[in-house]
Amino acid sequence: MSEGRDKSAFEERLKAAEDAAAGPKRETAESDASSARRAIELAMRLGVEMVAAMVIAVVVGWGLDKLFHTSPWLMILMVPVGMVAGLRNLLRASGGKTGG
Repeated sequence: MSEGRDKSAFEERLKAAEDAAAGPKRETAESDASSARRAIELAMRLGVEMVAAMVIAVVVGWGLDKLFHTSPWLMILMVPVGMVAGLRNLLRASGGKTGG
């Protein structure tokens, strides 16, 4: 009789120890996965911000070239403007401070 009770008490302590040992590791793995996902989301957002600013600048330059018949000078002029706008958006999205 005593042997069954000791065995069940041992199994309970063993289960409690396993749960305690597995608990923090599981939370760390979940927080690491969450952190990695946030980093990937930020990287994707920054890439899209830069490309979108460049595309918009080139399209605006192309449209102005068609309007004023100055092809390709206004489009070429808008590329640095798009780069500056994209970099400003990158700084804003990543939490940096911009003047203005």
